[in-house]
Amino acid sequence: MKTFQRHLLLHLILLLPFLPSRVTSSPRKQAEALVKWKNSLSSLPSSMNSWSLTNVGNLCNWSSIVCNDANGEVSEINLTNTKLNGTLAELDFSQFLNLTVFNLARNNLNGTIPSAIYNLTKLTLLDLSFNYLKGEIRAEIGRLKELQYLSFYSNYLYGSIPHQISNLEKVWYLALGSNYLQPADWSRFIAMPLLTYLDLSFNSLNSEFPEFIPECRNLTFLDLSQNNFTGQIPELVFTNLGKLESLNLTNNKFQGPLSSNISKLSKLKNLHLAINPFRGSIPQEIGFIPGIEKLEIYQNSFEGKIPSSIGRLRKLSYLDLHKNSLSSTIPVELGYCTNLTFLALAENQLIGELPLSLSNLKRLLDLGFSDNSLNGSVSPLLISNWTSLTSLQLQENDFSGKIPTEIGLLTNLNYLYLYQNNFSGPIPSEIGNLNKLSSMDLSRNQLSGPIPSTVWTLTNLVALQLFFNNLTGTIPPEIGNLENLTIFDVNTNRLSGELPDTISDLVNLVSFSLFTNNFSGSIPRNFGNLSPALNSVSFSNNSFTGELPPELCKGFKLKILTVNNNSFTGPLPECLRSCADLTRVRLDGNKFTGDITNAFRAP
Repeated sequence: MKTFQRHLLLHLILLLPFLPSRVTSSPRKQAEALVKWKNSLSSLPSSMNSWSLTNVGNLCNWSSIVCNDANGEVSEINLTNTKLNGTLAELDFSQFLNLTVFNLARNNLNGTIPSAIYNLTKLTLLDLSFNYLKGEIRAEIGRLKELQYLSFYSNYLYGSIPHQISNLEKVWYLALGSNYLQPADWSRFIAMPLLTYLDLSFNSLNSEFPEFIPECRNLTFLDLSQNNFTGQIPELVFTNLGKLESLNLTNNKFQGPLSSNISKLSKLKNLHLAINPFRGSIPQEIGFIPGIEKLEIYQNSFEGKIPSSIGRLRKLSYLDLHKNSLSSTIPVELGYCTNLTFLALAENQLIGELPLSLSNLKRLLDLGFSDNSLNGSVSPLLISNWTSLTSLQLQENDFSGKIPTEIGLLTNLNYLYLYQNNFSGPIPSEIGNLNKLSSMDLSRNQLSGPIPSTVWTLTNLVALQLFFNNLTGTIPPEIGNLENLTIFDVNTNRLSGELPDTISDLVNLVSFSLFTNNFSGSIPRNFGNLSPALNSVSFSNNSFTGELPPELCKGFKLKILTVNNNSFTGPLPECLRSCADLTRVRLDGNKFTGDITNAFRAP
């Protein structure tokens, strides 16, 4: 018997080093641990001045610290968004085994997540998001059984997501997005019964749809975007996840048709399926999700009709179907979506005229119908009801008729793109009412008459492109009012007269193109002197005379200079020697003098 007792005692002694040791903590030891960690950090906020060993008696009054009333020990550390620099290596987690909240979100912490953090088994909230932490998430995270909120979002974590994370059955919020995490063995994951928020976006996940997710039946938010997930969306997603309010699968490799069971996600408010190879038609059932507010399914391979049922979505404010292969007319019912502020149908194969019902969309801010085969005139009724628009893009279609004078009612417009259509008649003078306009492109139409004088009052214009029309008249001195102008292109029209001296005042000019018109006279001598960013100039196919301005290339940024087929004389500007980025030059059909080789020799 004594021999047995001696052997048992010896066995216990040998086991001692392997048994978990319990560290006895106290407010003072916790204060010392916090101060030691603080001293390892840099860029400390002034609020942490209270963290001092001379202030140990007031530990529970230290900033960002909450104590347990019963024993005076720290229960919460919340240092979110305090610009901390450093690591977690010097923090002695063994002193904080009763910690329930540890929040260091939105700082500049680096290094790895210490393994000791997984011993804080009473944690209910662990948030290390928006830092620069690296390394792997360890399997020991499965010990944190009390966790309800876990976020490692936006760090530099890599490796597989440990399946033990799914053992945290009390977690309702799980955000692992914006890292470099790799595929896990999803078959080892189990359903997380209380999970309502799951974000795995912006990682390197390239498996099929994780099979445990459809079993997390309380999900209201699911984001798998910006990964490389493949295969079809399992039918269980639609039949099991009826509580979903936001589903984001953008920019993956999901494929196949979109299930008609999509309507079973009846509580959806946001549906993002963009940038995938989905194909087939958009199911009519998508119109039976009454609360949907944002619908993005652009850049897929959907074909056929835009479902008329979309007109039932009366809460819809954002609809983006651009870059598919849709080939129908625009359904009249779309005009029933009167809450729309963003509507993008560009880069499809849509045909027909714009339905007048779209005049009901009075809240529209951004409308894009470009790159289709839409035709007919643009009704004044439509334009006069779209007065909130900031962007109107109808380019690259077959629209015809006049630009409605009602265009002048769109006083909030920043962008007006009507190029490459068959618009004819004059540019309406009312366009001068658009004093917020920064970019206007009416090129490649059949517009005629002079450029309205009101255009020269649009002082916020950055780009003005009117090329390939039948415009006549001159460019007046008032062009100098457009002090923000970087691009001016009126090539291939029937404009005439001499250029005003005020073109030299366009200090932000980058590109200036007048080729194939009837301009005459000399170029203002100071042109280019005040435009250091000027990189493209074209005076070709006109009747210009005199010398090229000596300061034309003062900024040495010129890449393109075409002046052929004029009557220029004299030497070439000496600054051409210093324009190292020149890629295209045409000088033929003029009367220049001097040694052309010397003109381009490096100084």
